[in-house]
Amino acid sequence: SIKGYLLRVRRMMTMMRNLWITAVLVTAVCLVRGDLPVECNYSDIQGHWIFRETSRNGDSSLECATLGDVVHEKNIRLDFPNTAEDEVGNVGTWTMVYDQGFEVRIAGRSYFAFSYFVKEGKKSTSYCERTFPGWARDLTVRNWSCFQGHKTNSTGRATRVRYERHDQELLLARPYRQDVRFIDSINRHQSNWTAAIYPQFEGLSLKDVFRKRGGQAVRSSQRKVRNPKSSLDTSLRASMLPRAFDWRNMSGLNYVRPVKNQGNCGSCFAFASIGLLESQLLLRSGGEEQLDLSAEDIVGCSKLSQGCDGGFPYLIAGRYAQDHGLVSVACVPYDVSPVCNRARDSCRHIYTTEYKYVGGYFGACNEEEMMLAMYNSGPLAVGLEVTEEFMQYKSGIFHHTGLSDAFNPLEETNHAVLAVGWGISKQGEKYWIIQNSWGADWGMDGYFLIRRGTDELAIESMAVQAVAYP
Repeated sequence: SIKGYLLRVRRMMTMMRNLWITAVLVTAVCLVRGDLPVECNYSDIQGHWIFRETSRNGDSSLECATLGDVVHEKNIRLDFPNTAEDEVGNVGTWTMVYDQGFEVRIAGRSYFAFSYFVKEGKKSTSYCERTFPGWARDLTVRNWSCFQGHKTNSTGRATRVRYERHDQELLLARPYRQDVRFIDSINRHQSNWTAAIYPQFEGLSLKDVFRKRGGQAVRSSQRKVRNPKSSLDTSLRASMLPRAFDWRNMSGLNYVRPVKNQGNCGSCFAFASIGLLESQLLLRSGGEEQLDLSAEDIVGCSKLSQGCDGGFPYLIAGRYAQDHGLVSVACVPYDVSPVCNRARDSCRHIYTTEYKYVGGYFGACNEEEMMLAMYNSGPLAVGLEVTEEFMQYKSGIFHHTGLSDAFNPLEETNHAVLAVGWGISKQGEKYWIIQNSWGADWGMDGYFLIRRGTDELAIESMAVQAVAYP
């Protein structure tokens, strides 16, 4: 009966809440591509691949700048939507990591590599049917090797050329100016939210602001990879969730660490990642483990990101934290250095034990999947496309206005933040509660509200969940 089914679903949700508390983060995220000018689509990666792999006797310190002697060769078919199968019938999973690369888990091993590209001056050519040398290791994070992949059914159509603006460097060197007329036009145009001038933004260059906002221009090809319809079961479970939910006040306990400030470095992906894992530590310790993790350790040490030019929470809160662990900010303070601080070697490490995109793979996320993941998991680091008016947000429920800032002609960028809850206004409008990493003097004490259920600024497009213990 329907009544019996609903009872079983409620019991299942209770079990999930008690046994599977994970953390979710969206990505996109200072989904900063930074100095990786590669752009590949799902159809470029789907198909038959050959992975050529070196000896499996390395550890996490393994360098894979070049491939080395090939010892193993695997034939793997990557099918829709996220199924992988090798030549002997082992079945696993795969996912893209935005448009940068892809990860495959099959036959007890995990493979990740960035897609191949060549940059010549302002011209970048993506060769999506092959990869740079990447890293492979057992799911137990042992027996490391290098590998490189290429498609067997290559058509040559997965080659793309992109050019930077000829005046990009001159443009980014210009000073950033806050235009009072632009602020006034936003506030006159709508009444959902309020815009304001921020004194701390004065004196910044457009490059500083570009990095603060995420640093990676939004790709039109990625706009299509969004919001699949939920299954009947997912919709039913989501309909049972509370109308309002906030991890900052769960029976009087706060499972979110204080707002931080990334400064003028494109490290939002690092702050979203550590925010996710800091909440995991609080959740897994009953609120006792109040540890602030180091974003600098990620910016300076991770080979899976591009420092102040960006990175991806899936690779940082997920793969990097699982492979190398994260350390506290007391061990490695935030000084925006491109050099890895080896003090990390002697400090306590926090490791991720599980991670995945919400919905199971990149492109499977939507509002209901996010709500269920957040409710059962913890705060989510989410990605959004930062538009010109977003930086001036002060209060209210953000809606994209479509207005342009004539003084600061920057493209929309990808930014990573932390979702901590949701609610509904007195007027009946649904919203997400989001922690930003621009300091407590921005927005609503460092937070903002944004319209929910409409994929506003693509905020419901990517989410990554991870598990970590004290």
